[in-house]
Amino acid sequence: MRAFFRTVYKFMGEADIYLLSLSSISAIYGMILISSVLKNSSSSSNQIYVQIGAMVIGLVLFVMFSYLDVDIIADKSGLLLIFSALFIITLQFWGIGEEETGNNAWLRFLGFGIQPAEVVKVTFIIVIAKMLANHKDRKTLNTFSSIVQIALVFLLIFGLIVRISSDLGSALVYGFIFVVMLFVGGIKLRWFAIVGGLIVAVSPLIWNNFLTTQQKNRILAPFLPELIVNPQTGLIDSVTRRDVLFQSDNSVRAITSGGFRGQGLGQGRMTQSQVIPRQNTDFIFSAAGEELGFVGCVLIIALLVAIIIRCIYVGIKSNNTLGLLVCSGVAAMFLAQTFENIGMCLGLLPVIGITLPFYSYGGSSIVACFAALGIVSGIKMRPKPLRFRTL
Repeated sequence: MRAFFRTVYKFMGEADIYLLSLSSISAIYGMILISSVLKNSSSSSNQIYVQIGAMVIGLVLFVMFSYLDVDIIADKSGLLLIFSALFIITLQFWGIGEEETGNNAWLRFLGFGIQPAEVVKVTFIIVIAKMLANHKDRKTLNTFSSIVQIALVFLLIFGLIVRISSDLGSALVYGFIFVVMLFVGGIKLRWFAIVGGLIVAVSPLIWNNFLTTQQKNRILAPFLPELIVNPQTGLIDSVTRRDVLFQSDNSVRAITSGGFRGQGLGQGRMTQSQVIPRQNTDFIFSAAGEELGFVGCVLIIALLVAIIIRCIYVGIKSNNTLGLLVCSGVAAMFLAQTFENIGMCLGLLPVIGITLPFYSYGGSSIVACFAALGIVSGIKMRPKPLRFRTL
């Protein structure tokens, strides 16, 4: 027993206790909000049990990855890439989704749903970080061949997610992670300009041939609601406009009705009447706004921003290219999901199905978030390279 406590004490002293505390507080806060949203639902207890189970698994992975050397994991980047691609491809054969969203993003295993795109974010970050670090060490980072190699890996994962799961929201998060890691890795701005020009050039092709009318409507809704069309008729009509904006409009009403302190946990009029679809997942922030008010919303943002800043801090302090890139990728993942989720809850950004890290219901998301932060904790625990140590 003494040996166990000594091990725990040693871990608490060496691991990133700040990330562990911030993530645990956020996950518990999220479960409280989910429990309130589902207060009058028969599935309330089941979903809370799933969240608790996911948190336990996530904490185990946090500890495990804290002790694993990210360099050793990254040395297997080829296998990680193969795993990532195959894991997403399984959706083609055994994937399940939701008719109204048009995606095919989940696998059902032993009664539990697993979202490959959430899990693969972690492996994707490590693969891209390893490629960038290798090219930087060889001083070939900004050559045409290296740019093509790195871009092809991104396009493979991005394309599989869009093509097989139709999960545009997750794909865009991957895109943001990729851009941030390229910038931190030292890719010259001219390459960003070239790629940006190519994206602009092919945008009409993507818009007209790869996006469904429903996806187009979701993108246009916050900016140009007058252009929303009926998928069946291809014509603009007021019914379709109300349907597309229904979630975000009601989310804004719920948040603004909460005022400074909110209507009270479990007392939100709109939350308890369940008028906002997926409020326990994509729109959990609106529940915090209505029931806990401005204070509850600021607390969520503060906790997530603290996690992002801590990841960046650990990356900088690591004095290691791979460590910096991995930490930057994890920070970018949290930033992209936080910004997009809160933005769509406030009616400022398109509703594209992005979860709020640690707060939205979803076991895959919580497990992936804890695992990612565990890797960051492991980077913090690793000794600095000899050339960076001070005498």
